[in-house]
Amino acid sequence: MKLSTREDLDAPIETVFGQLSDFDGFERAVLRRGAEVVRTDDLAVPGVGMSWHTEFKYRDRQRKLDIELTEYEAPERMRINATSKAVDIVVEIDLVAMSRSRTRMNLSLDARPRTIPARLVIQSLKLARQNVLKRFRKRVGEFAAEIEARAKAEVS
Repeated sequence: MKLSTREDLDAPIETVFGQLSDFDGFERAVLRRGAEVVRTDDLAVPGVGMSWHTEFKYRDRQRKLDIELTEYEAPERMRINATSKAVDIVVEIDLVAMSRSRTRMNLSLDARPRTIPARLVIQSLKLARQNVLKRFRKRVGEFAAEIEARAKAEVS
């Protein structure tokens, strides 16, 4: 199942990419939400090969997810692969500078089931595609607004 959206941000492309590649900040945010995150690489700077192992509770079951940064082209593109026992997820983020102070963010998420129960879940999500897509776009829009707010705070 593939979901995609586009957001235009009032911030320079370098600032947006910097916010999107604040992996330490994302780790802290995940920890605050109760999940466990362990960095499984030894890279000193962000780049291809960064990886994490996460464990979290979702729908009353403990889930495990291995995440790897597979593409990192500053400041235009990132690709993240996440793998669990049940599903493979690919997140692609493309940034386009529309002007010096505006950036277009194209974000897509592709989830592929690996098991029959996961296939059933994905199929039920496909049946509710419009609601799922609306929620996805709303969350990405909120995230884009946070990035804009942080970018404006940096300038001030």
